[in-house]
Amino acid sequence: MTAPGSPVDPLSTPPGTTGPAGTGGFGTAGGYGTPATAGRTTSTSNAGRTIGRTLALALLLVVTVLLVLFVVFNTQTVDISLVFVNVEAPLVVALLIAAVLGALIGWLASLVMRVRRRSR
Repeated sequence: MTAPGSPVDPLSTPPGTTGPAGTGGFGTAGGYGTPATAGRTTSTSNAGRTIGRTLALALLLVVTVLLVLFVVFNTQTVDISLVFVNVEAPLVVALLIAAVLGALIGWLASLVMRVRRRSR
């Protein structure tokens, strides 16, 4: 506390602040009791979305590169024996047909299981 007429100490703390005037103090903006984040909006959800999108894009890029390499290295022609017909096609086509048929059978099996569970 200063007496009337005495010089003002420039490092004194104004009422309601935590640090010296004008220094900002810890947790204040300008040293007058206003939070340092006043007026700013922090968006952690947007940062999470950005990270998620970046990871998804990176995963998509990796999968795309792997698929292109898969196609490039499996170009030799093979005989595919269907029930009534023999066909010559690139190995990648035979593998992709097998993968699609396997996924279709798996999806149909899960559909049947869901219908059975609902009927109970």
